[in-house]
Amino acid sequence: MIAFQVSDMTSSRCAGTVTKALKEVDHAALVRVDMATFTVEIEPSHATARQLGDAIRRAGYSPVAA
Repeated sequence: MIAFQVSDMTSSRCAGTVTKALKEVDHAALVRVDMATFTVEIEPSHATARQLGDAIRRAGYSPVAA
């Protein structure tokens, strides 16, 4: 499990954008977004934490390893 705090993810639309970006890197990953804690948890099938963090950054957000 890889987790990131994404404090600038402020709406369900943001959560959708982050999820889509992560799925583009690892389509089989399981992604859970908790808007109450601004946390994204990913169970990747093959992507690394760096690749996933980079995907979130390219989507316009600021992930911090949790």
